[in-house]
Amino acid sequence: MNNVTANMSSDEGVVGNFVSRRLFFLQYLHVLEFVVAALVFVVINSLRQRRHYGLPVWPFLGMLPSLVSGLRSDLYEWISDILCEQNGTFRFKGPWFSSLNCVVTADPRNLEHLLKSKFSVFPKGPYFRDTVRDLLGDGIFNADDETWQRQRKTASIQFHSAKFRQLTAESVLELVHARLLPVLENAVNQSISIDLQDVLLRLTFDNVCMTAFGVDPGCLRLGLPEIPFAKAFEDATEATLLRFVTPTCVWKTMRCLDLGTEKKLKKSIKGVDEFAEEVIRTRKKELSLQTEDKKQRSDLLTVFMRLKDEQGKPFSDKFLRDICLNFILAGRDTSSVALSWFFWLLEKNPVVEQKILAEICKIINERDDMKNGADLKSPLIFRPEEIKKMDYLQASLSEALRLYPSVPVDHKEVVEDDTFPDGTLLKKGTKVIYAIYAMGRMEAIWGKDCREYKPERWLRDGRYMSESAYKFTAFNGGPRLCLGKDFAYYQMKFVAASILYRYRVEVVKGHVVVPKLALTMYMKHGLKVNLIKRHESELQVYLKNNV
Repeated sequence: MNNVTANMSSDEGVVGNFVSRRLFFLQYLHVLEFVVAALVFVVINSLRQRRHYGLPVWPFLGMLPSLVSGLRSDLYEWISDILCEQNGTFRFKGPWFSSLNCVVTADPRNLEHLLKSKFSVFPKGPYFRDTVRDLLGDGIFNADDETWQRQRKTASIQFHSAKFRQLTAESVLELVHARLLPVLENAVNQSISIDLQDVLLRLTFDNVCMTAFGVDPGCLRLGLPEIPFAKAFEDATEATLLRFVTPTCVWKTMRCLDLGTEKKLKKSIKGVDEFAEEVIRTRKKELSLQTEDKKQRSDLLTVFMRLKDEQGKPFSDKFLRDICLNFILAGRDTSSVALSWFFWLLEKNPVVEQKILAEICKIINERDDMKNGADLKSPLIFRPEEIKKMDYLQASLSEALRLYPSVPVDHKEVVEDDTFPDGTLLKKGTKVIYAIYAMGRMEAIWGKDCREYKPERWLRDGRYMSESAYKFTAFNGGPRLCLGKDFAYYQMKFVAASILYRYRVEVVKGHVVVPKLALTMYMKHGLKVNLIKRHESELQVYLKNNV
């Protein structure tokens, strides 16, 4: 009897355990079903928001997963595709409690609004200044209000002075004929390929250092030596840009802990500062010993050293460092990067190259010595008035800048509530990104052939005609229009004509050309090219056709 009772109790226990397990499983299944249903709802809801916002909006993460995807491919094309789908403007939503929320636009009406009509409402802003201050300090590209106005006014007077224009023109001529052409000829003689982007960066770096600091770093020499300052400056600009796609709290933590890209940035800025401090120290000593009758320098550093601040005191060494580095950033990268994309596009469009060469030869034919049968073998140096006549070359360079602007995106911040002409509402503190690269790919701006390389779109009756600064924003617009625009064109035309007259530039077969994520649009892997010397017979064909 006891055994039967025990067996019954055992059976009841087994059944109870089975039932309780089944109930637990059913409860677990219900929870799982709820979680799956919730996830499906979140996914569907996030994806549905893509129609309205242009990208999926995820809980907590916002649009960050899409941004990460864009960073892994081509960020500039990714932005362009979204803007084309969203009629020129979209609102990017970053992770909760992050600093990545912003409005991105490529609408010319909005650009004219923020760069000109409401200029005072759209300064660079504290977010931009804080992000780039370690590198650019309080220089002209990072400054707002009175600090910017004071630097702009002084620099404008200098840029438009006859002495400064003569200095820049003479330095370009000297660098091209004494350094650039010998380096290129050496590559031809040795039958080796070169990184043309690197060579052009060295050229413009030497040139802008001579005009900004009054020193010649000697980057462009046979053997192409590595210059610590140039390397440090490039590394610093690259690391600084990464801050814009990293939550502020993250990169500031990395800076405090001296980790990753922030460690690299700190080391690079130290190299930049050491160079600048040495130049400033040497110049001060030189000026203290300078006599009145000695020829005075006209570089930016010396000009600002002779001036006083609002308290009547000499500018601090930090201020001098900041303004010179800002102009180096602008002068070094913009022209050289634009020329790199220009030569890459020319190789893809040989008809354009032929038209440029025909224009150059036509202008040369107008020389009196050419009419009298001058020898083509004698070194040819283009004259300023000849460079000015090269309309088709300027159109070709402008078209390269339209498709591959040296500064692909720029930043502003709203200081009071406002509304864009396209109806986008802007709250105080909103960050605004204007996508210059994307503008060149907008059919609404440039037509259905917007992705084609067509210099003719810049010509009217054979003469170069510029476009609105709010449609073609490669040189910015409004009160912040680039002070060096005219010189940049002169430098690019002089360099391009000097190379094309002597060589055919062929990109090395299989070389991959893609943009690099940086403050300026470097080619990620450089521009590996072979140079083929032009024979006199080839030039004679163009010269005879223009007689």
